[in-house]
Amino acid sequence: MKKLSAQIALILLVFTLIIPAFVIAQSPNGGLPNRRARGTAQTAAVQRDFDEALKLVQEQYIDGKKLNYNDVFKSSIIGMLRSLDPHSNYYDREEFDELKTDQRSEYFGIGASIQNYAHGDQADTYITATFEGSPAGRAGLRYGDRIVEVDGVKMTGKSSLEVRDKIRGPRGSTVKLTLERAADKRIEKVDIVRDAVPQPSIPDAYMLKPGVGYIDMTRGFNYTTTDELLDALDRLHAKGMTSLVLDLRNNPGGFLDQAIHVAEVFLRNGQLILTQKGRNGYRDNQYESHNNAPDTTPLVILINENTASASEIVAGAMQDHDRALIVGQTSFGKGLVQSIIPLEYGAGLTLTSAKYFTPSGRLIQRDYSNGGFYDYYTHGAGVASEPKTPAKPTGPETKTDTGRAVYGGGGISPDESIGPRMVNLTQRRLLSPTFAFTRDLVNGRIHGFETSRIAGGINFRHDLEPDEFKVTDAMFRAFRDFVAADPAYKISAATVDRYRSFIESELRFNIVTAAYGRVMGDRVFIITDDPQVSKAVDVLPKARDLAMSSAEQKIGRQ
Repeated sequence: MKKLSAQIALILLVFTLIIPAFVIAQSPNGGLPNRRARGTAQTAAVQRDFDEALKLVQEQYIDGKKLNYNDVFKSSIIGMLRSLDPHSNYYDREEFDELKTDQRSEYFGIGASIQNYAHGDQADTYITATFEGSPAGRAGLRYGDRIVEVDGVKMTGKSSLEVRDKIRGPRGSTVKLTLERAADKRIEKVDIVRDAVPQPSIPDAYMLKPGVGYIDMTRGFNYTTTDELLDALDRLHAKGMTSLVLDLRNNPGGFLDQAIHVAEVFLRNGQLILTQKGRNGYRDNQYESHNNAPDTTPLVILINENTASASEIVAGAMQDHDRALIVGQTSFGKGLVQSIIPLEYGAGLTLTSAKYFTPSGRLIQRDYSNGGFYDYYTHGAGVASEPKTPAKPTGPETKTDTGRAVYGGGGISPDESIGPRMVNLTQRRLLSPTFAFTRDLVNGRIHGFETSRIAGGINFRHDLEPDEFKVTDAMFRAFRDFVAADPAYKISAATVDRYRSFIESELRFNIVTAAYGRVMGDRVFIITDDPQVSKAVDVLPKARDLAMSSAEQKIGRQ
């Protein structure tokens, strides 16, 4: 409890010291001592009230003996920060370690993808893939292995996130897994020593078709993002790339300097990337490109409602300079910069310290004054699978380099709006049987397809061929029979026939994932069943013309 009290006091001290420090920077000389005195008095009053409230809780709360003081103090700090904005936050030691892990290009665990699938009313967590060179791969974990227990705790009915948190842990520590092996259904106990697992910013880069490259940058901006991007561009240019689709969908952001350097890869020397403005001039800065030889490949950038922060910096700079055409859905709308502040005892907080503006002067931060925390992060959405009409721009208008109108106050609006691949509730119900069928298929248990058994681990060196693992009529009929034979799925033959195209895509994704890993499995949807990627490829000529117009206008002004 003393440690937690110290954390509270330290938080108050941070605010007591930081806020006057900002004021000193650019305030007139008169009146400063009074303002400091008022701030100190108010802080002391709040601390007295907090101490008194805590004492009353300890003495009179009906379940006082069951109090979790960590939760009490933590909620107090979070409540204080939530009154500022949705992005300032407090993290206890475990959460702060995870935050720092997310910023590295690796994490500590066993290196496996896991997923929940249901059979009737029972939900279990399964291994769907391992990563190259990972502890899980070395321990022989395979696609379809069911996780029965973790360190002696049963996992049936647990969410995959709960199971993941149980499996992760300090580097060098051991996790004890009890598995039902997919190959022969036997129960086996496996001890795995946790180790560093690579977590690259760019898991994949390949040619969508001759001349058109695709770079998957969906995982966030960490220490190695720019280097990974340059390596991917070199590989694609060597394969004859003449235009590029850069995928920033679901990219949550990350390091500001990496966003600047990524934008710099494509922008000419002297072009503004962003302007940062802090409190009373503190942390004010402008960032320009210093690249005398930028990559000039015609570029389309994919975004969606989960494209946030650092990824919006890149998309906004590319749009404002007409360097890329933006395709997809309006981005999240986070225009605030957080400082990461370590606290004593391993805890920490993120504190909003500045706002950033795109080259045309847009503040893309969404308004958070009238809604709750949940509404802010979910955009007030209902069912996730429901398509939403693009919101009309409501913020101030600014102009791109060629004079196109763009707007602030609500994220980055795409130049070409198009929704994602949609999955309805019936299709979601089909995910479990497609996985179960594949689990049997790749282990030689589907009659007539015994030769489809995949022996050994994942082949990470294989490049997926266009016609590889296509689902045949015979395989589809076998799936239909598989579902009909198991009433727990409650899926009719008519439903299976109605959703044949969806089922075939899901089956191929699962088979490719079992054979070549999750990254290669994702290509199945990207190349064959992703309307946003298809749209991006279609508008690449417009992106080329837009970039050429911007360059010509730049030359004309010189």
